[in-house]
Amino acid sequence: MTAVDLPAVPRVLIAEADPWSRDLLKHVLLNVRCDARLDLCADGQQAMSLLSEVPYDLAIVDWELPGIDGLSVLRSVRQRKRNPPLPFILMSSRNDSASVREAIPLAPTAYLTKPLNMESLTERLQGLLLDAGEEVSCEVPTLAPGMTLAVFLERRREQADGAPLMTDVQVAVKRSLNPSGLDLKLLEEEVRTDPQITAVLIAAANSAAQHHGAAVQTLGQALHRLGTGQSMNLILGLALKRSAKLSDPCLADYAERYWGLSLHTAEYARTLARLLDLDQERCYCAGMLHRLGDLALLRCLQEWKQAGGELDEWEEVGDALAEFGAAYGSALRTRWRLPLELRELIASVYQLGGGVYSREALVMNMAAQMARLTEHEGVEELAKSRTARLLKIGLPELMRMRK
Repeated sequence: MTAVDLPAVPRVLIAEADPWSRDLLKHVLLNVRCDARLDLCADGQQAMSLLSEVPYDLAIVDWELPGIDGLSVLRSVRQRKRNPPLPFILMSSRNDSASVREAIPLAPTAYLTKPLNMESLTERLQGLLLDAGEEVSCEVPTLAPGMTLAVFLERRREQADGAPLMTDVQVAVKRSLNPSGLDLKLLEEEVRTDPQITAVLIAAANSAAQHHGAAVQTLGQALHRLGTGQSMNLILGLALKRSAKLSDPCLADYAERYWGLSLHTAEYARTLARLLDLDQERCYCAGMLHRLGDLALLRCLQEWKQAGGELDEWEEVGDALAEFGAAYGSALRTRWRLPLELRELIASVYQLGGGVYSREALVMNMAAQMARLTEHEGVEELAKSRTARLLKIGLPELMRMRK
């Protein structure tokens, strides 16, 4: 493959039905050309319309698009006889020789089978979008004049990318490899304590493109449904996003504390669930995800600082968390369409609503109360609480858990 003559800023179309795969492709491409102008769509009809209206420099299209499929989109593009031909990457889950033979006469620039090899895709994009040895630098967008922190956070609430990564994903994937490939059980152990990875994989496994039967509510279920290739791609793709790691010491310190609270809540929830013969992994995931909004907010605060905003590193951070943390969590869980049952468990961490409570909801509420105890506080008051009575958990059990 050879590089093509491109304008200073290339325009690229990505047509992919699955929102998580579409987002992954977007960030892989921006990692190669951060200045690229991207148009994203989810069906073949929209792809056809855009390709007829816009002089793109590259199209990345999935064969299995709803409506008009990707091969028909490619056929339409080639019938226009553009000179030079539009670089066109065709993706497909079809890896049989008959499908390849069907596509070859239409001269796709590349035919990539799913799950995609991210390294190979990156190399192809570099060949298409970069001249030899070229590097593209992009400045962080600056704030609009007069922008206040409150307005910035309110606007980012519905577009936030989620929590920062608390795991080194490259190391996690490397440790999960064995001679026969990626071991999903090892991968689960490596990433299970990361709220962002847990949430994204559960959300991706429940997307329309992956949905097969009952909703996925745990990390293990998500990894099994997505498979090794897609799981690895999504995890590695998270590291490509802006502010994936918190570099600001104050914000990183806040994140460590909220992450620690998530870990303690998750561990207490799993222990209680095991004691009461309930779903341990579902309770663990609910505990892990209950501070997702606060962590996502800290990531947005780093973006605010990187864009030139000023921040009182203690007072304003605390105020922002108090005002926006819960709203960020609710927005993320809704936008990512996490299963309602899992969201209800997360909500019970904070308070128990009226009516009848499930035993798992009671477990989550008790686990959160235990996680919030300081090292000098005992569990005597918790043993007298209504939650403990409903669970039929006494002081001896709580004391053993506390140890």
